[in-house]
Amino acid sequence: MARISGVDIPDNKHIEIALTYIFGIGRTSARQIVAKAGIPALTRTKDLTDEQTARIRQIIENDYKIEGALRTDTTMNIKRLMDISCYRGLRHRHGLPCHGQRTHTNARTRKGPRNRPGSKRKK
Repeated sequence: MARISGVDIPDNKHIEIALTYIFGIGRTSARQIVAKAGIPALTRTKDLTDEQTARIRQIIENDYKIEGALRTDTTMNIKRLMDISCYRGLRHRHGLPCHGQRTHTNARTRKGPRNRPGSKRKK
């Protein structure tokens, strides 16, 4: 298994798909990385040479924010919204959807399980 930026990417997948296992790299970014590295997109990960793997690793390190740094950045952006008490920050603070979805009947994922009055657990 090839290891790029702390993530084991699968051997028997095309390199374009395998790169998407890294947090912060989607299909479009993976296509761009493979094109920059000059590797055919249909090459399997196990068929990469050490030089090609090093080229991919170098491109990702220089041009993309991935894994821990990206997670930290996202968390800090949400924390900033909460600190300035804007509408989206308040929705994050209360655990409600932030992008205008309805909450009257849906949004169970964000709101958590419903507590129905009158229904108690069986003993």
